[in-house]
Parts: sequence; C-alpha cells; structure tokens
Amino acid sequence: MPERSEPLYDPLEPGKGEAIAPTGQGGPMDLALDEAESLEKALGDQPPGPGPQEKARSLWSDAWHQLRRNPVFIISSLMILFLVVIAIWPQLIASGDPLQCDLSKSQQGSSPGHPFGYDTQGCDVYTRTVYGARASITVGVCATLGAALLGSVLGGLAGFFGGWGDSLLSRVADIFFGIPVVLGGLVFLSVVTSTTVWPVVGFIVLLGWPQIARIGRGSVITAKQNDYVQAARALGAGNGRMLLRHVAPNAVAPVIVVATIALGTYIALEATLSFLGVGLRPPTVSWGIDISNAASQIRNAPHMLLWPAGALSLTVLAFIMLGDAVRDALDPKLR
Repeated sequence: MPERSEPLYDPLEPGKGEAIAPTGQGGPMDLALDEAESLEKALGDQPPGPGPQEKARSLWSDAWHQLRRNPVFIISSLMILFLVVIAIWPQLIASGDPLQCDLSKSQQGSSPGHPFGYDTQGCDVYTRTVYGARASITVGVCATLGAALLGSVLGGLAGFFGGWGDSLLSRVADIFFGIPVVLGGLVFLSVVTSTTVWPVVGFIVLLGWPQIARIGRGSVITAKQNDYVQAARALGAGNGRMLLRHVAPNAVAPVIVVATIALGTYIALEATLSFLGVGLRPPTVSWGIDISNAASQIRNAPHMLLWPAGALSLTVLAFIMLGDAVRDALDPKLR
C-alpha cells in the first residue's frame, strides 16, 4: 500500500502550529498576534465613522440654513423688525403728539427733549419721523401683499394652462408696463379725495401686479416641465392637484424674492407721490409729506429734511438688502 502523506501541520509539534495557537517562544505566531493587537488598538483609537446618512434638506430648509449665516440678512431683519415695532407702537420711543404744534418754535433746531428740532409749523420732527413709519410700512406691506397675490395667481394660471388666456395676460401686462408710474399716479390719485392709505395701496397694486405676474408665469412654465410633474400627470393627477402640490411650491421662490425687493420700492413710490401732493395727505403723518414741506426750507432749516429723508432711505435700503439675501439663498446658482 502507498505510504500516507505527512500532515500539513501537527498542532503538538513546535513550529507547525502557528496557525492555531501562539507558541510562547516569540515565533511567527506571536508576531502575528502582536500585529493584530496593534491594528485593533489603532482602529479603536480612531473616531467612529459617519453615522446614518443625514436626511437631505429641502429648498426652504436649505435656504433658511444659508440665511442664518448671512450677516446681510441678520442686519436687515433687525432693522425691519425695529421699523415694524415702532410702526405698531410708536409710543415706545416717542411720547409726544405728531399733530401738536407750536408756531413760536417754527424751524428751531435741536433742544432738550426734541433732538430733531421743529418744522415750519412748530411740530416736533422727531415725533413725526417716528409716527411716519406707520403709514409707509402699511402702504408697503399691503401693496406688496396685494400685488403678489394678484400677480402670482394670474401669472401662475396663465403659465400653467397657456392658450388664449396666456396671450391675453401678456398683452394686458404690456399695456400696464407702458404706463409711467409717476404720471399714472398723478392722473389716478388727483381725482381721489380720501386721506387714507387705501387709494395709494390700490394704485400701487394696479401697476405692480404685472411684474410679479410675468415672473410667476415664467417660473410656473419652468416648473411644470420637470419630471415629477410629468410623472404626476401620467399617474392621473388632476390639474388642481398638480398646480397646488407640485408646481406652485416649486415656483413660488422667484415671486417671494421679487416681492421682497419691490416692498422697498413701493415705500419709496408712496413717498414720491406724497411729495408731489397726490399720495397721502394731511392729517396723515408721512415721510413724503414732511419731505415735501421741508424742501422749500432746506437752506434755512436742513434738519427738517434730513431726518425724514434719512428714515426713508434706511427703510428702503433694509428691504432691498433683505430681498438680495433671500434671492441669494433661494437661487442655488448664486452660491
């Protein structure tokens, strides 16, 4: 019979059991175990690997994450918050009456308790500047909300359904774009006798909605061509469901950006119309009215013009800065 071949290793024979147990003699097995222990310690000292993959942020959460780190957004938001607070509660920082005047103090400069001096009628410029924020903020916010709502609805419907409605909206918008804003205000508001803010708000909405409608129309046309909208249509979703759940949430970002920037423009437009005498009218307290009254006295009493004009400029600047920050956060291509 052929002899049996020798086993590959003998667990009891030194030098041949290295793969099973350490020899205790510093042989190859002991060296291998030392290397394994060193590797295990090295791996144990390393920080743990990444955990489960974080949930992807949506457009809005990602935009908020960017805005919180943007100093322009923080500064403009604080300025706007301060303006809104004093527009609602001007008594917090101004204890006087903006309509209480003393002709004996006409055009006087700064004095204790009246840091901004007096205007031509002897009214406290500081008090009128503080109270003037209410009319300007009210006109800007209401006009922006009205123009954004009307423009986004009309533009969104026209962009989604197309056809003759889209063509009609485009032609009507072109007509309104051709109307000069200041000239239109002079014509429209000159026949209005109301001293409230609503005629001015209505006029701004009338001329402001075409711009937002055009932005909303283009955004809806882009959004409805995406794959998820086509998939929803293939699955049998109706027009209303696609428009409200799939198209509108992904098309509203440009409208928000344009409306935020337009708010500051509307505040400046109200001041311009009030300066020309067709916007807000006395006894309403407005920065535009105070600037108009101070224009003829700029050499004799420049403080009458400086403070309301400075408040108007800072307010418009704050809203434009906010709009720029929101635009940068909502448009990934600008990052």
